[in-house]
Amino acid sequence: MTIRLFHSPASPYVRKVWVAAHERGVADQIEALPSAAGPVQRDAEIVRHNASGKVPCALLADDEPVFDSRVICAYVDSLAAAEGTIYPQDASRFRVLTLEALGDAILDACLLCRYETAMRPEALRWQEWFDGQMAKIDSGLDALETRWFALLEDGFHAGSIAAACALGYLDFRFPEKDWRNGHPKLAAWFAEASERPSMKASFPRG
Repeated sequence: MTIRLFHSPASPYVRKVWVAAHERGVADQIEALPSAAGPVQRDAEIVRHNASGKVPCALLADDEPVFDSRVICAYVDSLAAAEGTIYPQDASRFRVLTLEALGDAILDACLLCRYETAMRPEALRWQEWFDGQMAKIDSGLDALETRWFALLEDGFHAGSIAAACALGYLDFRFPEKDWRNGHPKLAAWFAEASERPSMKASFPRG
């Protein structure tokens, strides 16, 4: 079965789906659909299926929509054998889900910073808002380096994928931010994770 996926090649949330699909060996079951999703001008075709108008949004064979990235990643995972799942079903399951949520929270703050600098007219930008979102990113990075690191490096599961995509987006959109300084374990882990075929195949563009 082919899944059609509204996507943007620069979206870190879309990247999560591609990484999951490559890790589970089902990337060939996904057809990328073009989109013009944006925070101001929305893509009407996406809105027809997903009221938020956001990507990623997947369409199943009967046009049944599946969104957002966490739900699509879980669906993609279900297409492969139970062995090798990126969503463990043992006692670590909810810890992995929580780590995935932390990675997405870092991404959420990254996107708000991106919109503030790239989308908002300069005269209307709010520095305190930007700084507040960056503070969320920093505290998230601190948590990955400390409290969550043991789980982060314990296999490349959904939580690890979300964290890797968040770090990749920081490098992509905020290259001036030296997040590696003060996070040596996280930096080393990300360098290794970035060598995975799934991460190389999904490198952001645009």
